[in-house]
Amino acid sequence: MPRPTAAQLAYGSATVVVSTVAMLLLFRTTTAPGVAVVGVAALALGLLVAVTVPAPGRAKAARTADRNRAAAFDDHSRPEPARVPAARGADRHGAGQHSGRR
Repeated sequence: MPRPTAAQLAYGSATVVVSTVAMLLLFRTTTAPGVAVVGVAALALGLLVAVTVPAPGRAKAARTADRNRAAAFDDHSRPEPARVPAARGADRHGAGQHSGRR
């Protein structure tokens, strides 16, 4: 398992502190079991936030994969225009082609 990045540690720690204070103020608990439940819930929330913060290498790889997938979809979704060979004996300006008049 790779080591957590500084961003993951910072976001997780900040989430634990802020959510602990918020839950203690919201529930107004003073008993030991109540504080323990709030602490465990805050730690779980901090862990969830730390895990969901994308690592720099994975985020770059995901963006590259999305770009490649979009490019492949764009290339295959449009049909290639039909190429019609020029008539023999015709020059660049269309001389030698049938004009449609008789």
